[in-house]
Amino acid sequence: MKIYFAGSIRGGRSEAHTYHHMIELMKSMGHQVLTEHVGQLNLVESRGDRQIYEQDTTWLRESDLLIGECTIPSLGVGYELAYAERYEKPCHLFYNRKKCSLSAMLTGNPYYDIHPYATEQEMLEKLREILQTL
Repeated sequence: MKIYFAGSIRGGRSEAHTYHHMIELMKSMGHQVLTEHVGQLNLVESRGDRQIYEQDTTWLRESDLLIGECTIPSLGVGYELAYAERYEKPCHLFYNRKKCSLSAMLTGNPYYDIHPYATEQEMLEKLREILQTL
C-alpha cells in the first residue's frame, strides 16, 4: 500500500522523532511511505517550492491512504488533508491531546478518522491496529 505521511516541516519540527517512529512502523509492516523524508531528524529542504508542490500533489494522487500527525499546526498539512479529501483518499489523523487541541475544521469534519493519544506508545499501537486491517 502507498501511504502519504503528512507532518509539519516548516511549521516546526519538534515532533520529528514521532514522525520517524510512525514511518518506520509503516515500512516495517510492508507499506511504501511516499513521503519518508518527513521523518528525517535533520531534514534539509533541497527542492524549490514549486517542485515541492508538484511532487507532493502527485504523491497525494498516487497514494492509497493518508496518515497525518497533526500535533503541530501546519498550513501545509492542512492543505494536504483537504487535497486528500478532494481525491477521496482515506485519512487517519493523530494528535497528542496533551500538547494541542485539534482544529474544529478537522474534528467537525466526519470525513477524517481522528485518533487522539496521550503517549507515543499508545499512538503506535493504534497505528499498527489500523494498518493491520488494511
